[in-house]
Amino acid sequence: MTSYVLLGLAALQGANAWGSLGHATVAYVAQNYVTAQTAAWAKGVLNDTSTSYLANIASWADSYRATAAGAWSAPLHFIDAEDNPPTTCDVDFARDCGAAGCSVSAMANYTQRAGDARLSADHVAEAVRFLVHFVGDITQPLHDEALALGGNQIAVKFNGFNDNLHSDWDTFMPEMLVGGSSLADARSWAASLITEIDSGTFKSAKASWIAGDNTGDVVTTATRWATDANAFVCSVVMPNGAAALTAAKDLFPTYYDSVIGTIELQIAKGGFRLANWLNMIFQNEIAKRDSLVQRDLRVVDDSELDGHMFLPAPRPLSKAELARLAVGYECNHKH
Repeated sequence: MTSYVLLGLAALQGANAWGSLGHATVAYVAQNYVTAQTAAWAKGVLNDTSTSYLANIASWADSYRATAAGAWSAPLHFIDAEDNPPTTCDVDFARDCGAAGCSVSAMANYTQRAGDARLSADHVAEAVRFLVHFVGDITQPLHDEALALGGNQIAVKFNGFNDNLHSDWDTFMPEMLVGGSSLADARSWAASLITEIDSGTFKSAKASWIAGDNTGDVVTTATRWATDANAFVCSVVMPNGAAALTAAKDLFPTYYDSVIGTIELQIAKGGFRLANWLNMIFQNEIAKRDSLVQRDLRVVDDSELDGHMFLPAPRPLSKAELARLAVGYECNHKH
């Protein structure tokens, strides 16, 4: 591949966390850990019953952002931490999430929309597509950093080609590790990461990845994820500062060898978190709402009552129950 082609790819992918390989791998890892009920819900929402139902849409948000209709969504792919790496790394939602929004505020918005029965099927599907992507974005350290536009303006050389640091983290280093960028490559990478999560390097840490996650307080949860990833900017991405990376003759193999383990960790972490997040949305919103409707609209089997149908004896309902019941009835009535 010639140098100018690689530079063109860098320009296209420089702002896309993980590139298509990384996002699809996050999705495949998540598919392994969602419950059967969550999987059935997601497949129905996305109208995709294939074995790649999340991986197929994992990079949709990047494609959408590149269109005229979706250009507004560009700020939602990152949060610009105004810190000072490698001296200090930290994320402050109030300071760092701009007026146009950021990945953290987007997580809050689309988490709410994914469980909102008042929305159309298309809008719920859109919310799930955004969530699958943004969980991946947040785990990429340079998507939680303002310095040099998240590393896009840090010119480096990798494996003999001139590009930028962001592109290397998003695309070129993961692809060098795996050997390709297809869905098959992503599935294979995910399988190795799942083994590490279940019985290998990541087994003892996986519980901490989702500890305290709460769909009722998305900003706190997503800010914690961003803070976790941002810390690697100081400790792993540029421990000696950006100038040292620019001055290096080539980031391969020494720098690559020093960071590729963190890239694998973050991909695994993103997939495990995404599964837990979708499970919580389903359990806390979808399943709970369905259970409420079934309880309060149930009828007695007419075979037990000589052909007559009766509603159970009425009881007073709280305002909250009435509101949820109305939403559930409206949804069932429409479909």
